[in-house]
Order: sequence, then structure tokens, then C-alpha cells
Amino acid sequence: MDSCPTTAAVSIHQLSKSYRIGHLSRNSTLRESLMSLITLSHLREKSQMETIWALRDVSFSIERGETVGIIGRNGAGKSTLLKILSKITYPTSGEIKVTGKVAALLEVGTGFHQELTGRENIYMNGSILGMSKREVDRKFDQIVDFSGVQKFLDTPIKRYSSGMRLRLGFAVAAHLDPDILMVDEVLAVGDAAFQKKCLNTMADLRAQARTVLFVSHNLAAVENLCARCIWVDSGRIHMDGETRAVIRNYMESGASAGAGSSVFLDAPGRRGNGKIRFRAVEFLSPEGKLQNIIRAGNPFLIRFHYSAQETISQPSFGFRMYTDMGTLVTETSTWHHGLNIPLVKPGEGYLDLEIDSLNVFPAKFTISLWITDMDGVTVYDNIEQAMTLEVESANIFQSGRNLDSRCGIVYFPQRWDLSGINGTAQDLKERPPSQSKPLPI
Repeated sequence: MDSCPTTAAVSIHQLSKSYRIGHLSRNSTLRESLMSLITLSHLREKSQMETIWALRDVSFSIERGETVGIIGRNGAGKSTLLKILSKITYPTSGEIKVTGKVAALLEVGTGFHQELTGRENIYMNGSILGMSKREVDRKFDQIVDFSGVQKFLDTPIKRYSSGMRLRLGFAVAAHLDPDILMVDEVLAVGDAAFQKKCLNTMADLRAQARTVLFVSHNLAAVENLCARCIWVDSGRIHMDGETRAVIRNYMESGASAGAGSSVFLDAPGRRGNGKIRFRAVEFLSPEGKLQNIIRAGNPFLIRFHYSAQETISQPSFGFRMYTDMGTLVTETSTWHHGLNIPLVKPGEGYLDLEIDSLNVFPAKFTISLWITDMDGVTVYDNIEQAMTLEVESANIFQSGRNLDSRCGIVYFPQRWDLSGINGTAQDLKERPPSQSKPLPI
């Protein structure tokens, strides 16, 4: 076997990672092991053992100072790759060489102790990442200022929201001055302002010739930050090259997979326990006719077909719609509408969502689907990028003017009033109070 090159910051050669499912894990409790021996269930489980390859024969190298985006659908192997590079887990086979100090932000709260305060966790997490106490002391104020958790610094971390934990974790990792920073999709937990701050930090690291590996479904952020992109599909590298070219091919593959087909029998990356699952989704006109393309501004109906294996109490059906660059356009569900579905009986059925007006400009959008319990804890079904919705142009404002994606993503029902032109407008101080209310602060 050829040795990994030594000049790169990250070198991988023939990397593979497998998991064995359908049997007791090595971390089973003593009680579980004894019970399996008594019942001989281990014999049945052994016969059902299956090997799943999360990664298979992956090879690439990343030079020092490169910022590389890693994209792919859920279950493609992206997160497994970063976990192996950061030594959270180990490969089944292959060679890896990582040169330099590594900081990884892979999961919210990684390296935090729930009972310790934010202040104590900064020191502990910094120590885990390789920082000395003196180094943490020197950067403490910068870390706290970046995280924005000053008021809660002496509060136990178990009382932090997921967003607060993320901000604190990223702040510590960013101030480690790493040679290599690995960031997973956890940035999606933060608000827009914090995401911008994180992206600026990664851009600064790139300017300092540090190496950044960035896993994200937000393709716009990947394109903005990364000159190179790696597309991982079913555990293998599908494409590695210039970011725009890789993203274009990735989007085209998603569109072709969803076009003309809304049946989800073998959806890739599907999650959930499967007790109730989506069978298909249809886009229908108000008259009930199947539509492959919807015109901007038109009403339409989304019909969600499902199949239940057993009686399900109080399920919540929902979906998200994204632009082709990964920007969330809208999210809705029966839970958002306060609809309580007492129970769904075993068998097949459907439910309809009526949309009065599709207020988006012409573009292609991807749809992700889920079914959970009312608390969102139990996931029955989850399909990312399940299908594509194509929206074509229409005479939205009855002007005959062609409106397209250059006008933005969404538009609002609106009208202009020209009665104040040519000297007929009132002075601001003469307007009725209802027209001169101060803006809310």
C-alpha cells in the first residue's frame, strides 16, 4: 500500500469505516449481556448481523491553507469522515495523516460537563482541545465576548440552550488558533448573526493560511467560503474540484432524482423508526390535477401520502422548503398550526396542505419531510431533499414584466398608491397620528 503524502495538512489513503448492526454492541451493560446469554437471543442476533460501510476507499489530500467544503445528503458519510479525522472514532482500514493542531466542532456541547458552569467549561474544553491554563487565561475575555454568554457565565451549562452551547463551543475552538479547523453542520443551530460571525472567523483563518474543513447543507455558505469542494455520496467521493462546478453537479443530481417522482420507497439517508412513513407527495392544482411545475403566485395543494405500521398517537407531519443553495425558505407542520391528530390507524392514508398563494420568485426548490411525535422527540420518518419543486414565472403584478430569481426569493402581496405625487402629498407632521407612529424598537 502506498504511503500517505507528507506535505499536506490532511492526507487520506483508501480510508474505509464499517459498522456492524443487528447485534449487541461492545458497550452493552453486564445485565444486557447476561440476559442475552440466558435467553440465547445472541444466537438470533448473530445470524442477523449486517455490515454497513459509512465510508469506502476514500482518498484525497488537503494542502495547508486550503478551505474545503464537504457536501452530500444525510447519511452520505460526511460527519463520519470528520470524526475520524478528529480521532473521535477510528477507521476500519486505510491511512490517515493530519499535520498540525486540530480544533473540531462536530456536535453541540462536545467536551462540556453539564454540571459545570460556562466559566468552568471554557477551561475544561480548552484543556481538552490542547490549550494550557495560561493560554485560556489570556484569551478568556475574547472567548466570552465572542460567545455572547456573559450574563450566564456562572450558570451551569445544563441550563444553556443548544444555541448558547454552540456559541460557547465555537468560541473556544476558534480561539485555539488551530492549524486545522473542522466544522460540522452544527452552525445551523445558531441564529443568522452568529452564523455570520462564525463564517467571518473561518474566512479570517483562511486569510491566515490555516486549513478549514467545512461540512454544511448551506451551499451558498460553502460557495462563498470554499474554493474547493468534495461531494460525498454513499460513503465514496463522487466529485472533488472547484466549488461552483461541484455544487452545480450536486444540485442537478438532486433535481433529476426528484423530478417526475414523488414516491419514497428507498429514499437515501432516510431516518426514523419507520412506524409511520411517507409513501409519496403530490403537488396538485386546486381542482386536484397533478402538477409537476407550479407558477409563482398560484394556489396549489400538497398531498402527503403515508403508511402506518401500527396505531400512532398524536403524530406531527411537516416539511421544509429550501432554495437550491440550501437557504431555508419556510418550515411548517401540523404542530405549527396547532392541529392535534388524536391517532392514526394502521394502513395507508393522506392529508392535504392548501397554499393560497406561492409567493416565491421562479426557481427550483427542494423539499425535506418529517413525521415526529408532538414533542419532536420521537422521529418516525425524516427525508432530507426528498423532492424538487420547480416554480416558473408568471405575470405576478399584472405588468407583463418578467420577474426571476434576481428579484430575490420571496415577494409580498403589495400595491402602490400614487395619489401623493406632484404636490398632493401631505407633510409628515400633518399626517394623521395613525400614519406617523414611531417604528418599534
